[in-house]
Amino acid sequence: MNLIDGKKLSLEIKNELNKKIIELSEKLNKRPGLVTILVGENSASKVYVNSKIKTCAEIGINSKLEKLNEEISESDLLKVIKQYNEEPQYHGILVQLPLPEHIDEDTVIAAINPQKDVDGFHPVSVGNLVIGKDTFIPCTPFGIIEMLKRYNIETKGKHVVVVGRSNIVGKPIANLMLQKREAANSTVTVCHSATEDIASITRQADILIAAVGRPHFITADMVKENTVVIDVGINSIDAPELPKGYRIVGDVDFENVKEKASYITPVPGGVGRMTIAMLMYNTYKAFINIEKV
Repeated sequence: MNLIDGKKLSLEIKNELNKKIIELSEKLNKRPGLVTILVGENSASKVYVNSKIKTCAEIGINSKLEKLNEEISESDLLKVIKQYNEEPQYHGILVQLPLPEHIDEDTVIAAINPQKDVDGFHPVSVGNLVIGKDTFIPCTPFGIIEMLKRYNIETKGKHVVVVGRSNIVGKPIANLMLQKREAANSTVTVCHSATEDIASITRQADILIAAVGRPHFITADMVKENTVVIDVGINSIDAPELPKGYRIVGDVDFENVKEKASYITPVPGGVGRMTIAMLMYNTYKAFINIEKV
């Protein structure tokens, strides 16, 4: 079993970006700018946003946090987005999800300038991804592709099974793995909550991507020998023996599945680290495109 070290890979990517940003800032006297819009007091969102801000500082991206009251109206939030669409010093706009129930996420995402859509969720970005055009790739699927590429894992012609069909992970990674591109060109099957006898399908996977949001859903009997296992899940389970009272686990029963896997990602320290690294890459890409470097 080989551990796919997301912490190590994300550090490599951040170091590469830092060098590029320093070179461009000296040449242009400008740096990439990212604004994160946080609505309300969701504790998980605040932790994630703080991690993004910290990473921006580490690699030389100018960042701003726009904190808005949970009671803000949808129309007022759209005005804030319009403001940042028009501000040239911000090349990336990220609206942290989830949003309060009274605000329609699809409307908000569609309001972001596609040139600044560093999350890769805008309908224009999604459409370009599906037809194979250059675009912003959603950060978690992008991170998975980079993991496969940088670990030289063969994907061409391999059977990739994706468990989960979300717009954020399942659908985009399935589309990416289908495409005739590096670290892809695979045969893809997507499983979900309505799939019958899911274990009979996951056992066919050469590469298994678990993005279902259920702790330890993928067990050893659902995986064949020498499978590459990519665990996207981030779930908290009770752990009274720990100071926090909980622990973070993935969608895969890591301790048992690792005995059968050829490669496997840990949780934490796997795909989650790559997600933030690829957000930084997308912000750098937005800067390059907007500034026409």
